Amino acid sequence: MDTKQLAELLKGTIDPNHRNEAEKKLTELHKIIGFGPLVLQIVMGQDIELPVRQAAVIYLKNMVSTNWKEREPDAPGAPVPFSIHEQDRAVIRDNIVEAVVHAPDIIRVQLAVCVSQIVKHDFPGRWPQVVDKVSIYLQNPEPSGWMGSLLCLYQLTKNFEYKKTEERKPLTDAMNLLLPQIYTLMVQMMPDDSADSVAVQKQILKIFFALTQYVLPLDLISREVFSNWMEILRQLAEVDVPAHTLQADEEDRPELIWWKRKKWALHTLTRLFERYGSPGSVTKEYKEFAEWFLKTFSGGILTSMLTNLDQYRQKIYVSPRVMQQALNYINTAVSHSHSWKLIKPHMLQIIQDIVFPLMSYSEQDAELWDSDPYEYIRIKFDIFEDFVSPVTAAQTLLHSACKKRKEMLQKTMTLLLQIIQAPGTNPSQKDGALHMIGTMADILLKKPMYKEQMEKFLVEIVFREFGSPHGHLRARACWVLHYFSDVKYNNETVLREAFRLTVHCLLHDSEAPVKVEAAIAVQMMLTSKGEAARQYLEPQIREITLELLKIIRETENDDLTSVMQKIVCTYTEQLVPVAVDICQHLVGTFAQVLEAADSGDEKAITAMGLLNTMETILGVMEERAEVHAALEPVVLQAIHHIFTNSIMEFYEEAMSLTCDLTTKAISENMWKMLEVMYTVFQRDGVDYFTDMMPALHNYVTVDTVAFLSTPDYMMAMYNMARTMLESDPGEDPECHAAKLLEVIILQCKGLNIDQVIPIFIELVLKRLTREVKTSELRTMCLQVIIAAMYYNPVLLVDTLDKMGENVFAQFIQQWIHDTDCFIGLHDRKICVLGLCHLLQMPDKPAIAATAQQLVPSIILLFDGLKRAYAARNEDDSDDEDDDEDGEDGVDNELLDSDEDELDDDGQVYLESLQEKVKKAGSAEGFKITASIEDAEDSEDDLSDDDYDGCEETSLEAYTTPLDDEEGENVDEYNIFKEVLGCIQTTNPSWYHQLTSHLSEVQGKALTEVITLSNQRLAERESRKIQQQGGYQFNQQVVPGQFNFGAPATSPFGK
Repeated sequence: MDTKQLAELLKGTIDPNHRNEAEKKLTELHKIIGFGPLVLQIVMGQDIELPVRQAAVIYLKNMVSTNWKEREPDAPGAPVPFSIHEQDRAVIRDNIVEAVVHAPDIIRVQLAVCVSQIVKHDFPGRWPQVVDKVSIYLQNPEPSGWMGSLLCLYQLTKNFEYKKTEERKPLTDAMNLLLPQIYTLMVQMMPDDSADSVAVQKQILKIFFALTQYVLPLDLISREVFSNWMEILRQLAEVDVPAHTLQADEEDRPELIWWKRKKWALHTLTRLFERYGSPGSVTKEYKEFAEWFLKTFSGGILTSMLTNLDQYRQKIYVSPRVMQQALNYINTAVSHSHSWKLIKPHMLQIIQDIVFPLMSYSEQDAELWDSDPYEYIRIKFDIFEDFVSPVTAAQTLLHSACKKRKEMLQKTMTLLLQIIQAPGTNPSQKDGALHMIGTMADILLKKPMYKEQMEKFLVEIVFREFGSPHGHLRARACWVLHYFSDVKYNNETVLREAFRLTVHCLLHDSEAPVKVEAAIAVQMMLTSKGEAARQYLEPQIREITLELLKIIRETENDDLTSVMQKIVCTYTEQLVPVAVDICQHLVGTFAQVLEAADSGDEKAITAMGLLNTMETILGVMEERAEVHAALEPVVLQAIHHIFTNSIMEFYEEAMSLTCDLTTKAISENMWKMLEVMYTVFQRDGVDYFTDMMPALHNYVTVDTVAFLSTPDYMMAMYNMARTMLESDPGEDPECHAAKLLEVIILQCKGLNIDQVIPIFIELVLKRLTREVKTSELRTMCLQVIIAAMYYNPVLLVDTLDKMGENVFAQFIQQWIHDTDCFIGLHDRKICVLGLCHLLQMPDKPAIAATAQQLVPSIILLFDGLKRAYAARNEDDSDDEDDDEDGEDGVDNELLDSDEDELDDDGQVYLESLQEKVKKAGSAEGFKITASIEDAEDSEDDLSDDDYDGCEETSLEAYTTPLDDEEGENVDEYNIFKEVLGCIQTTNPSWYHQLTSHLSEVQGKALTEVITLSNQRLAERESRKIQQQGGYQFNQQVVPGQFNFGAPATSPFGK
């Protein structure tokens, strides 16, 4: 096929009438050698129309992304997946840089993805030439080649951006050649302010940022080289943006290339300071560099940042991202004594002239509020917006300065209270002052001086704004109550009034943003005040709930779903009559959110919140069977919609809701849902098997008789487990699959599932014959076989014997070998019970061969069980303590002007402590040789004292009849005692074989197990007597002696 024919086919893919036919033909051709280079040829063809070139580059990008890397077969014997032939890959590698250089922007973007993929798989091994190709274009005086080659270099750098120092050698080697070249090019380009020149400069800055943002290669970048780059960054941070940019609309200006260049300059400076220039928080290798950085660059760069802020102060336009980065830089500077001394004289002015205007209600806010209040709500609650917003950066700086530096809080509060109380203050300024005070709420509430006055502040200043004619001030009043929800009210009527005002806004305000802020304030105040606050909302709780449902539907705001969850949990009794209506409303809103044309991440978060609220309602109504039953068909509408339409992002929530609907009983409709889930699993659910597992566990354990009454249910469970264990989903999902089989066996003991035991055993044995990387999967597979032994030992032995002559012996050997790998309560318990069955099979050669290992293995398991039970009892009895910070806690965090802030978790902090310990020791005449280390460095050295006895795994949540809390039904201690005692009595020679070799320590451990068994039996009898009405003491005479009738050396009392 020639380029003309291929171009016609690609043209067909953008024509709806010929698309299917063209795509089918391309699918037939794409594996032929020479096809990939031919597509690239079309991409590069200057004489080919642009839409065809676009179709070609998208096809090439998809092909490179999915088929560049050589892959192994998915399973033994399966066909080798297609990958582009090396001959074609070599041609593409040879021409791709040239293609990027000469392509128009719209095609260059797609080619850059190809370069990234090729670098990822082939650099440096098969493609070291990329460095020389880029270098040649960078040295060429012809500017047309610079942008494309820089884009290739950027993709090369991005591939190593987050790799550790030891993995970055190929990049360092490349940059030894290329970094000086891009520096020279940058210096050459800076005097030229044309759009093309500035675009090249911006690309170079992005390369330098990617090179340095995670690791600073000090072997590549000497102090001299670093200083040269810092000077470039400083100049670009200060350079004025051309005046002609002001002709663009303000909302379009941030996208202009000049503002983007400045943003990247400030972004890089801020990152370098934060990661490598902060002595209190850098790792050891950068400690000396950080000290040098702080002293060398602080003054100059701070001047540049303040210059940008001063332009904003003078009402000269500065883009939001530039403002954000400048404020972030100053925020980092606040923590260091050296830079703080430079900022300190200006800080109050920065707060007054920069932070205060940014945090005030702006003209843009007012315009959006009036034109689209729902968009206003979306932006104000958008967590992604916080990452780029100068307002959030201003809040952070304000909080840092007032929390970390002495006198700043007092000076700032004086300023803000003057603004609020001044007669000439306008609504926008009042909003800004209240916004700033609320931002510092956590600091103020720890300061006795302010804490005691806060109730008065709320009454005299904040409450007044609930009656403001300005909607934004009413919203701000609600917001302030939200942030001061932990205020201690001395006067109960003030707290009552706070709730009344907020609820009034929620129910009766005409502005949606006010209602949203009021709802969140109600939630936070309820959370803070607990039971004491219930009474204030109770008379209106139905009205509040219905209004909340209405606002959730109108705004689709995720924060409001958590408000609803709080209301439902707090007023469960009152909402029982309307629970079904609430759920029906939530399901309707969920459907509305899904149908929205612009569904994106925010909509998905809201939809998730709605599903979580349904789950909360099901949870609180769990004990009310009639309400739960009425909720079921309503919630099933949402679950069914998710599963039938394959809306995978909500599968986890749908599975969780299914679990909630099957916790107590399983209706006919829920059995049908099992069939739906099985269909989902077969279609696209392999990745979601672990999410399905809690519901599958319910289907097996909640109504086992109904589960067994339809053989298809059992086969569905088996088929899902088989799919998981025969494919390669990862060992954790495989562990879940094996656990499902074990649960079925243990749950159905005594209910005759003999016919499925052999296929279960065969499945796990097959899995054990393939590579198993973790002990967890190996022991879980063994556990299925052990469970089968507990279910019916004769059936198991017969099954294993039919599978091969030595299979039973190999199983026993592996089991004994892995005894120490069984952890947690359940796993050890089933292991002990299984070994008790082995003790009763002395005639089996495979068991006789391991006789001397059986009892020591059991002792080891009981040792773990003892600690696990103790740990569980300790967890059950632990009461959570409420730790409150002392009122002077914030004072302890204040830094003097000559103090630096240290990262409490960082290496520098540990080194600082070490230094103090050594000084103290020297003063007392001690020589300190021990060192303080980060816990992560010594996790291999954990002693037995650090051992977490419970070791509960996630799989222990899937309980079986063996896991009765009190061990009433199956007590492994008592069973072992009786089995071993019986062997001692009836088969002394076998008993001798099992125990004669025990060491003194093992003998004592065995005696302890028997003693503990007797204690557990006595405790159980005691509980039974108490449940029957207490003890009856008929025998008045205490026996004078006890005769157990057993030798003194025997551990048994019989």
